[in-house]
Amino acid sequence: MELNKYIEHTLLKQDATREDLEKLLKEACEYSFLGVCVNPCNVKLAKQFLKETGYNEVKVVTVVGFPLGQTTTENKVLETVDAIKNGADEIDMVINAGRLKDKDYNYIVDEISKIKAFCQGRNLKVILETDLLTKDEIKKACELCIQGGADFVKTSTGFVKNGVGAKEEDVKLMYETVKDAGLKVKASGGIRDKEAAIKMIEAGASRLGTSSGAKICS
Repeated sequence: MELNKYIEHTLLKQDATREDLEKLLKEACEYSFLGVCVNPCNVKLAKQFLKETGYNEVKVVTVVGFPLGQTTTENKVLETVDAIKNGADEIDMVINAGRLKDKDYNYIVDEISKIKAFCQGRNLKVILETDLLTKDEIKKACELCIQGGADFVKTSTGFVKNGVGAKEEDVKLMYETVKDAGLKVKASGGIRDKEAAIKMIEAGASRLGTSSGAKICS
């Protein structure tokens, strides 16, 4: 199993420095990771670094409405437009979990579809924040992602206090819910070793978001 081809090497810490970013990018090149996932302010820097080093095949992924998902749809759209202008290859947006719990399903579908419309053909992944949801809510969120035209459903931001992050059972549930519609699953949060990575893939994940990519593939 070529684990490196599943990994989006991730750096989303709020105190991440230029040195931290360059370390992440160098590791992504060394291990030929599928992509890197960075904060919006680092998209342009990451894209330029990868271009200059000749690793253009490494995708630059960024986040929108991160980490709470509580900004307005209009702000998320603006973030998406700006990220793509700066070179983002894929967008990971955070769902509004409060609206989901309110059963305001039209809001969720409308937000996803509006952001997808501005992705210009790029993959849109929707972060469900599974630590905050019941199993029924996870399934419903996946169904709304299908309706909204998303390309992936994703487990977690990794920012929930005392959160577990990606759980095998949740990845399986997400995969079973979206597979027939052609969506894929990104497992993210708490994936720190090879064993955990393999379990997530076996559960149905096509992508792994982790800051431990070098450790996993060493």
